[in-house]
Amino acid sequence: MPKYGRQTPTQSFVLPYTKTRGKEAVRLYQKSGRKAIKWQKLLCDDIMAVDAKGLWVHQKFGYSVPRRNGKNEVVAMRERWGLEHGEQICHSAHRTTTSHAAWVRLCRILTDAGYEELGRKRKDEPDPEKSFRTTKQYGLESVTLTGGGTAVFRTRTANGGLGEGFDLLIIDEAQEYTDAQESALIYTVSDSKNPQTIFCGTPPTPISAGTVFLKLRNETLGGSAYDTGWAEWSIERQTDDVENVALWYETNPSMGYHLNERKVRAEIRGDKIDFNIQRLGLWLQHNQHSAITRDEWDALLEPVLPELRGKLHVGVKFAHDGTSAALSVAARTADDRIFVETVDCRSLHAGIEWLLDFLSRAQWASAVVDGMPYG
Repeated sequence: MPKYGRQTPTQSFVLPYTKTRGKEAVRLYQKSGRKAIKWQKLLCDDIMAVDAKGLWVHQKFGYSVPRRNGKNEVVAMRERWGLEHGEQICHSAHRTTTSHAAWVRLCRILTDAGYEELGRKRKDEPDPEKSFRTTKQYGLESVTLTGGGTAVFRTRTANGGLGEGFDLLIIDEAQEYTDAQESALIYTVSDSKNPQTIFCGTPPTPISAGTVFLKLRNETLGGSAYDTGWAEWSIERQTDDVENVALWYETNPSMGYHLNERKVRAEIRGDKIDFNIQRLGLWLQHNQHSAITRDEWDALLEPVLPELRGKLHVGVKFAHDGTSAALSVAARTADDRIFVETVDCRSLHAGIEWLLDFLSRAQWASAVVDGMPYG
């Protein structure tokens, strides 16, 4: 008997509704010959729920699914419906290759459904009813449906989108969505009579730059977000048992469809944390992305050790997985500035004697320890 992945989220927050445009979106999508999986249909129903006035129940909706499950097909269903109903759509992504792939996907859905892609405007000749036009310039792609809406595809920047207005905003690769990018894009849907923003991605890795996706998740699941929905397929805590097939089916809804055990098994390698995040949907609550750039760090370099006064202040930071530690010191200079020096960063496989040795010999006034060894 065929075995399939879990079709309902492991965690979700969906506001009550009785009516949805989701089934309309799935029907339009399936006219291209594609077939939506059950979990995609259910998620589309939740995202496209409407109230008695026809407004979106969820002005914001975020969802997280491990890689290669087909999460972007849900976005394509929503965009296909939006084009049919005259919406102005912005599909934003962290990388230009991703936004370009989304444009290609939507164009193929239209052509596979029998729509004609038109070239240059023919003089005095009306466009065929089932047709669309595109802008093919890499990084500035767009799709305009004849008699319908328009979707533009953009790479996110700190100021991209300013001055533009949309009904639907897609935040693809949402794990990399930063506060600065949100400040540039959040107001682009404010003028719409019925705006919606959809966030889709995978959980952030320890070096992901984005903070918005995690914050949206925590606030929505915690019940403090307004008019917002959330769905995810994930494990609650990190596991070393990455070969546990039952977990693969629990966190990957497309298992048994285009994703299978053989493909997943080939992904297992030395980095178990990465497998936990990318394949099992683990949400880490910490981020190791640097708060400053390398250039900013280098600009603070002192070529000569300044004259120091007073005792040292010591900082010890243990890694979140308890496998390494860093030691830094700070002291006031003779001209009343603060000098900071990173003394060392070492693996803890050999113990913490080097830390204790430094603390026993140095003249220090205070010490702050963040974290602890061995988790």
